[in-house]
Amino acid sequence: MNKHKQLFFDGIADKWDGWEDIPGLTDKLHMGFLKMGITAEETVMDVGCGTGNLTATLLPLLGAKGRVVAVDISTAMLSLAKKKVRDDRVTWHLADAAKIPEPNDAMDRVICCSVWPHFDDVDGTVMEFKRLLRQDGMLHVWHLASRATINEIHAEAGEAVREDVLCPAVETAERLQNHGFDVLEVIDDDCQYLVSARKRT
Repeated sequence: MNKHKQLFFDGIADKWDGWEDIPGLTDKLHMGFLKMGITAEETVMDVGCGTGNLTATLLPLLGAKGRVVAVDISTAMLSLAKKKVRDDRVTWHLADAAKIPEPNDAMDRVICCSVWPHFDDVDGTVMEFKRLLRQDGMLHVWHLASRATINEIHAEAGEAVREDVLCPAVETAERLQNHGFDVLEVIDDDCQYLVSARKRT
């Protein structure tokens, strides 16, 4: 686990939700989930869950058998998320995305929202997601802003994330394809960045 990034995100955890338009974010997440076709009984992994906004928006779409596995490297972020989201259907992990303490073939879907550029070992992380996903499981690399906006934010945010660059979506798609995924959708425009792929059988 990258201690510099861990400390960086611990340091901004209390400010995070204040920087967000939470109602607007919730609406965008909800619409995205509907387009992804998330069903009530899925087990979904929220990678880089932060203060829990994605998990909180996802839970109402899941039924009694639905589950969320929420993962982050920041103790402070997870602490805030656990206070915000009190639901027995959520499992929380303080863990690096390249080594998540869950069994093989346990997830129907992995969502990486606003976290992809922060992975130090991208190839290792993709292979970890492949291990975790069931046959035909889905992986989504998602940002609710343009690639240029994301890279500008990171360049100015601090030394720990200054080099965390979001590459063109076609490059992310090619990487996933090379690691055993079939890419179904690629969006890289002024509003969002999305690469959706299915684990190859």
